[in-house]
Amino acid sequence: GHPLGPEISAEDFSAHIKVLASDDFGGRQPGSDGEEKTVQYLSEQFKRLGLEPGNGDSYFQTVPMVETRADTAASKMTIQLGEQSMPLAFGEQMVMGSRSGKSEVNVSDSPMVFVGYGVNAPESGWNDYAGLDVKGKTVVMLINDPGFHNNDATLFQGRRMTYYGRWTYKFGEAARQGAAAAIIIHDTPGAAYGWDVVKNSWSGSQFDLPAAEEPGPRLPLQGWITGEVATKLFAQVGLDAAALRDAAGKRGFKSVPMGNARFNAQLHSTITQSTSRNVVARLPGTKYPDEAIVYAAHWDHLGTHASEPGDNIYNGAIDNATGVAGVLEIAEQFTVQSPKPERSIVFLLVTLEESGLLGSAYYAAHPLVPLNKTVAVVNIDAIPVVGLTKDLVVVGLGNSELEDILRPITDKQKRVLTEESAPEKGQFFRSDHFSFAKAGVPALYAKGGVDHIEKGREYGLAQTEDYTAKRYHKAADNFDPEWDLRGIVQDLNALYGVGKVLSTNRAWPNYREGNAFKAIRDASRAKQ
Repeated sequence: GHPLGPEISAEDFSAHIKVLASDDFGGRQPGSDGEEKTVQYLSEQFKRLGLEPGNGDSYFQTVPMVETRADTAASKMTIQLGEQSMPLAFGEQMVMGSRSGKSEVNVSDSPMVFVGYGVNAPESGWNDYAGLDVKGKTVVMLINDPGFHNNDATLFQGRRMTYYGRWTYKFGEAARQGAAAAIIIHDTPGAAYGWDVVKNSWSGSQFDLPAAEEPGPRLPLQGWITGEVATKLFAQVGLDAAALRDAAGKRGFKSVPMGNARFNAQLHSTITQSTSRNVVARLPGTKYPDEAIVYAAHWDHLGTHASEPGDNIYNGAIDNATGVAGVLEIAEQFTVQSPKPERSIVFLLVTLEESGLLGSAYYAAHPLVPLNKTVAVVNIDAIPVVGLTKDLVVVGLGNSELEDILRPITDKQKRVLTEESAPEKGQFFRSDHFSFAKAGVPALYAKGGVDHIEKGREYGLAQTEDYTAKRYHKAADNFDPEWDLRGIVQDLNALYGVGKVLSTNRAWPNYREGNAFKAIRDASRAKQ
């Protein structure tokens, strides 16, 4: 193999990716043979670097998981319209799942009601459930934030998606309201990805933390339908999909009962209790070992889809062998840093990100360094390969003071900090730092640029869009020896630099005024 050196280099970075994204690792699915190979490789790398185990004498933190595998042939979803029935095909027209942990879930004759965006946001004076009792009912809703589809920038954060726009929030809110089932209507701009991504993500094994790990209620049944199905369904009950969508984006929207539509579903699943592992290592600080900066990346991906013809290994080279390799490269930098870090550095490679940030959620509930002693989390997820750029994208730019530490570093690289090109995609809520942010830990999620040093911004955007369209969550996300990794090396040096600064001072960066997570941080820091 390639002899790995201490400085961050494209060669070492590639060497890790070639292993992690190899067919031999089978797409790194939690609970598979690929998990075993992955976590062994990662713990060996941490040992090679002389890093301490992060969990007592172990490099592993065991994460309990519940695997639900739907029998799609035996599972049925039908909408009854009086005498007429509208059966929907799993995968082509709808997907569904359950977080109940039950192998048989039945919803029958449940009245359907359109609840707009399915949002209850008291601080914005917005409640799509106002005056509605949803017990026994099936709620149908749009994806993204109120105002998204009719371009009303005065609502919520305009084009920038808030947490209220995410499907995870919407299903959670429907559960809190007591609904029997919840259905989201897919549209590509609103979801920020096509139906194929929904279909791929919701077929095969679905993983979850056990219900005991989550205080709130869970929905018996949740799913998505295509926009086409929704339009047809609304028309059948005398409603106009476009008019409803428009009404849902206006203040004072009231839920609309869907005539005689009754929802029926039978979901048959095989339930397996098992475990997966976070891999965690620690470089103890020389002066303040109980304070830590965390570098995080998820090691898991979508595994092998045996039923698909041709290449059916979802190798996840960009998503997220890049982040894992990045954390390993940064870890190596810290081991040779002079002066040595005064605060501890924790390297956390988490599982089950693709299943809803579960590994990081479990870590945040069972942290190996108390969260109020965790200075910051730097998360690396799916670094785009663009080459050298004049910018560095900070997802959620303006959120925290960590940017003030990053900026002088990127200034030296002659790069400016820019916000993500499509803030409506809600990227800040879609990776592992969010598990920390919800608990108040300042989070930095920065990766890649788009303004290519020679070919400009259009080229950079085209590269990123090409990845999203052709490789993201597809079997084509493979390592390519032709990658220009010079930009990634700059990214990793910049992210390392932030930790270096924090490892040799006593700063406690915070969220900025007006940010929802600042109050959580202030309260947890007060508990010192």
